[in-house]
Amino acid sequence: MEMTPAHWVYLAGLASLIIVMIARKNVVVPAIAATFLTAATFTGSVPGGVASVFRASLVAASELFNIFLIIALVTAMLAALRVIGAEHRMVAPFRRLMVNGPVAYVVLFVVTYVFALFFWPTPTLALIAAILLPAAIRAGLSPMLGAIAIAIAGQGMALASDYVIGVAPGLSASGANVSADLIADRALILSWVVGLVAMVMSYLLTVRRRRPSLATAAEGSPEMSIAHRTELAPVGAAAGSGSGCTSDQLGHALATKQPPREALEDGAVSTEAGLDDGPTDEGGRDRRAKLFAVLVPVAFGALLVYMLLGRFTDLVSVDDGAGAPLVGGLAALLLLAVAVTSDRVRALESCAEHIVDGLSFAFKAMGVVIPIAGFVFIGISDFSGRIMGLAEDATAPGFLFDAIRSVQEHIPNNPFIIMFAVLLAGMTVGLDGSGWAGLPLTGSLSEALSPHSGLDTATLAAIAQNGASWTGGGTLVIWSSLIAVATFCGVSVVDLARKLFLPVVTGLVLSTVVAAIIW
Repeated sequence: MEMTPAHWVYLAGLASLIIVMIARKNVVVPAIAATFLTAATFTGSVPGGVASVFRASLVAASELFNIFLIIALVTAMLAALRVIGAEHRMVAPFRRLMVNGPVAYVVLFVVTYVFALFFWPTPTLALIAAILLPAAIRAGLSPMLGAIAIAIAGQGMALASDYVIGVAPGLSASGANVSADLIADRALILSWVVGLVAMVMSYLLTVRRRRPSLATAAEGSPEMSIAHRTELAPVGAAAGSGSGCTSDQLGHALATKQPPREALEDGAVSTEAGLDDGPTDEGGRDRRAKLFAVLVPVAFGALLVYMLLGRFTDLVSVDDGAGAPLVGGLAALLLLAVAVTSDRVRALESCAEHIVDGLSFAFKAMGVVIPIAGFVFIGISDFSGRIMGLAEDATAPGFLFDAIRSVQEHIPNNPFIIMFAVLLAGMTVGLDGSGWAGLPLTGSLSEALSPHSGLDTATLAAIAQNGASWTGGGTLVIWSSLIAVATFCGVSVVDLARKLFLPVVTGLVLSTVVAAIIW
């Protein structure tokens, strides 16, 4: 395969993105610059390169908008549940199960995983830290082990597969050109391997240290978690004038790297917002909270069962890729139900406000992916022609695939080596601290390497997705959402990352070995 100057420009841009990610800097600028230079070099036209920058983001946005929409709808539903206090009631019953430290560790791990799988780790974090973590500490679990359980289950295992909502598999599939459901199935199994290995290893390596007793963890001491200190005050005081924001707002602020008060002013949803029924309707609000605390988990649980039956049996028929639309549609209907029953005459306005806030959050959280995906897409022949405005009968270049084909005789023809190379690539792009920004890139890399290695593209994409998510999602690097976990649990983020490093990396290595054996 003949390499043109445009191929080399694209590869140089790809290298610059990886270097910037390793340096923990924002990759939007190099992505836009690399897109312009690649298009201008290939077309020989500066105006063509300028137009390609816009078209690249437009193509990426059109391909990924379904992901933004599902984030918006789920976030809007959670905001509506938060207004009536239903999200707290969903996890409160699990407090009774925490009879001692080891049991509390397992309960905290399982509950965090289940809720993060359906509602994502960041919204779940504030909820778990405020309700379950204090109970776990009272049962004898150290704040550090609590932080480890939350990080592995939520920021790691749930995020790595994103099996229910399907954002991560969708991003990987956008570059890999394979079914998102197929990537999700493989990523789920790999995430279980990593999570269980990391969970057991972390406990065994940490439990030997003497845990501070509850008596010595007095309020204001380093050992006392934020969640535990919050429990000492009345529940309603969390949003009082003393703190300036709720625990949910603090989680949003930490996840978006904003000061808590700025996050409150910038659209974070307060638990006080929308409670306009007045004190005379406390009983009705409590009944609605109980109703939706049961209805929402049951509805999503039934949806998950339906999706699993459609994937693995012939009892029901579920179209490929129907998971995300089903989750988004169910979230929208539940949002409508909460708004109508809770806000009454303001239901139309409050429902629209929640959706607008959800869209705002979605673009703040994932907007950086669009220019990066645009650069990745210009290297894929299915999109490059549209991006650079080529004629319909013209041969569209695939810069990344052409480059790999040109050197494929020098690539070791060893599937095991290629699997670990893809894992390393995923961990590298995850160093930016987001975990998902580079998934279109690792997906396209998996598709390019698949024919040479004889491996399934979905398997390689799932391995890379796990590497990126576990690294940048919030378990290995301290500039990720791991800082939110550490802050809520009242532990050092550096110490937390250090304790997670060996168990998580061991789990990633073993999961790659498992992938080599079963696929």
